[in-house]
Amino acid sequence: MKIALIGYGKMGKAIETIALGKGHEVVLRIDMDNQHEFTADNLSRADVAIEFTGPHSAVDNLKKLFDFGVAVVSGSTGWLERWEEVKQYCESKNGSFIYASNFSIGVNLFFELNTYLARLMKDHPAYEVSMEEIHHTQKKDAPSGTAITLAEQVLQHIQGKKQWANEPTGKKEDLLITSKRIDPAPGTHSIKYSSEVDDIEIIHTAHSRVGFAGGAVAAAEFLNGKKGIYTMKDVLGL
Repeated sequence: MKIALIGYGKMGKAIETIALGKGHEVVLRIDMDNQHEFTADNLSRADVAIEFTGPHSAVDNLKKLFDFGVAVVSGSTGWLERWEEVKQYCESKNGSFIYASNFSIGVNLFFELNTYLARLMKDHPAYEVSMEEIHHTQKKDAPSGTAITLAEQVLQHIQGKKQWANEPTGKKEDLLITSKRIDPAPGTHSIKYSSEVDDIEIIHTAHSRVGFAGGAVAAAEFLNGKKGIYTMKDVLGL
């Protein structure tokens, strides 16, 4: 498989290492210094583009890739308020797309566990739910995309919570997400249900970027040759 890397920072380099180790070829690397090479002609050499940039550039990047007719795997976060716009644009171009707030296989299993636990807890209002996420200081968005995904899963099942908040509001209906930025933490997410008598807590801790990068390559392998919009649940058969 021939891969274009849109975003060649720490994550892009980790993805490259895993892709090359699996026998794939990286045919294009785009970063801030060579935007002039982000062209249809250069992208025509790729089977799949893997896009890891930032919230300021992700949507424009995705639209260009759909215009160029290349399958896209994206892990950029902080742009999901424009999800419907991007989804409709992809569909209008008969594109191929997988987005995930986190490509780690372990995190995607954690998503399933979080949903199951929230479903169990919905009939037990004595427990107050809260969340915490910890990332390195270069993390551009807060809360993390992964934390938002986890929060939205909780909100679907815990009826007393109406929306998430990143700072204490004093409102019972707000699900508090506490964000901490501590080096060199690659990512920890926890969901805690607390009552007067006990706590129930689930935690996922990433030890490196390898899990995220490996999942992104697995998603690219899954998407290659397909049309449509998929998720990591499709990739993992969940």
